[in-house]
Amino acid sequence: MSVVAIPTRRHPGARPIRPRTGPTLTITLDLAPGPLSPRLARLVQLLGELAESGEGRLGTVQDAAPGPQPAPSAATGEPSADADQVRILAGSRTVRRGDRVVPLTRIEYELLLFLAERPRRVFTRLQLLSSVWGYEHAVARTVDVHVRRLRAKLDGTEVVTTVYGVGYRLADEARISVDHSR
Repeated sequence: MSVVAIPTRRHPGARPIRPRTGPTLTITLDLAPGPLSPRLARLVQLLGELAESGEGRLGTVQDAAPGPQPAPSAATGEPSADADQVRILAGSRTVRRGDRVVPLTRIEYELLLFLAERPRRVFTRLQLLSSVWGYEHAVARTVDVHVRRLRAKLDGTEVVTTVYGVGYRLADEARISVDHSR
């Protein structure tokens, strides 16, 4: 895990530098063992370049100020991160399947969150258009396309069930949790 703090930029010709507390951006990366993805490797490279230029500081978690650390999942009662568990972290608008982040579009995320917060209810395409998209003047089959893409991104995990002739609902066997605090 790495932490990067990037202070605000100083403007040339500005007043003399004096100690102050300014806005700080802290980026925490959970790095799994093994090789980095190309995008993550590029991000780490860019953060290193910022630190080398003097515009920021790059350090590990041990260098960071102590703060509340997440407890192991067994102690907090969180479900273990197995491959089929889908977790929606509403605070950061992130969806995780097991240990990996699932990249969803805004509509796919909103659709999944809407269904997860209302289990055992069937919604017609028009109800979903109204509630998730916020309008009703689109073609109702738009919902079908987004459900198909959502299913593809959550491959192997049955999350959305089709109720033929009616619409869609969250699957009974869906192993999904919504965490509004993260």
